[in-house]
Amino acid sequence: MIQSTLFRRYLLPGFLFQSVVIAGGYGTGRELVEFFLGQGPLGGLLALATSTLVFSAVAMATYELARIWGAFDYRNFFKELLGPGWWLFEVCYIGLMLLVLAVVASASGEIMRDTFGLNYWIGVSAVMIAVGALVLGGNETIERFFSAWSFVLYGLYLTFFIWCFRELGADISANMTAEPAGSGWAWEGLRYAGYNLAVIPPVLAALRLHETRKETLIAGALTGPIAMIPGLLFFLPMIGMYPEIVDAAVPSTVLLERLGSRGFQIAFQLVLFGTLIETGAGLIHAFNERIAGLQSDRQGEMPAWLRPVVAVGLLSVGAFLSGFGLIDLIARGYGTMTVGFILIYVIPVLTLGVWKIIQTPTSREPMA
Repeated sequence: MIQSTLFRRYLLPGFLFQSVVIAGGYGTGRELVEFFLGQGPLGGLLALATSTLVFSAVAMATYELARIWGAFDYRNFFKELLGPGWWLFEVCYIGLMLLVLAVVASASGEIMRDTFGLNYWIGVSAVMIAVGALVLGGNETIERFFSAWSFVLYGLYLTFFIWCFRELGADISANMTAEPAGSGWAWEGLRYAGYNLAVIPPVLAALRLHETRKETLIAGALTGPIAMIPGLLFFLPMIGMYPEIVDAAVPSTVLLERLGSRGFQIAFQLVLFGTLIETGAGLIHAFNERIAGLQSDRQGEMPAWLRPVVAVGLLSVGAFLSGFGLIDLIARGYGTMTVGFILIYVIPVLTLGVWKIIQTPTSREPMA
């Protein structure tokens, strides 16, 4: 029981964040190319380290503010942080949610087509059905699935890294210093963190167990490494196939084909498919919780039928947008959303938010 409580307080927030980030953040490898590998192998590593530090810093401030304010859905949290301008986050969040759902649908279609030879739209339909089913399970089902799948993911990525290093170790070492780091690695690391931090809302509901500042700060500090270690294990093998891997729509497929194991390729893609389901379910669940919070403020409850209706509607829009293709969605869509989230979330929470934390006694009990 004690171990379970410690896990939920210190590690669960990070695993939930990692679960929602991965599909839109580095699941296919395309995102790592766009934000990191474009700065060269060494610059990419520096950018990745920057993202990790920003993740942890923002998570520490966010978790503590959520505890102080008792704000466990994004509507109440950003009302406290931004005041009357809270709706700016919602506008950007909905835009990013639809974009990430499109990426999830597109990646699922390409995985099913490239790995199993199935029609693209079969993959899109499959992920839509799975996401909808998980959303209907509610908080407890989502937390359990996310936690369990994260351990599966870590095991698979570690195996993947060891295997790739055995096959590509010499190329990784040679390419690491083949060219100097790009001059924009710090900005790229911040940009990557900026849009990914927008998926923090699904994590807020898991912070209700936090009772002290120590708990929130430790959990927040761990969030960055928990989220990005699998990305590092993926990025290093990509260096071994640099620069040709830059043009691949789904770099993970290129690396798996290099390993030459059909069985492991299938296992990897199935786990990746599960992470796509996690991301879609987490984003939609957070939006449903926002609607439920509004209903609660009005002294009512969110009708049970509304949750699946919202899920189906959002997934349908995402499936439609997926027709634009994975590379264009990531290259154009994410870049557009990033600046907005840096301005309305990252900067305010690290300035105004930190100031409010300093002004609040550490012994203050969370609001009801």
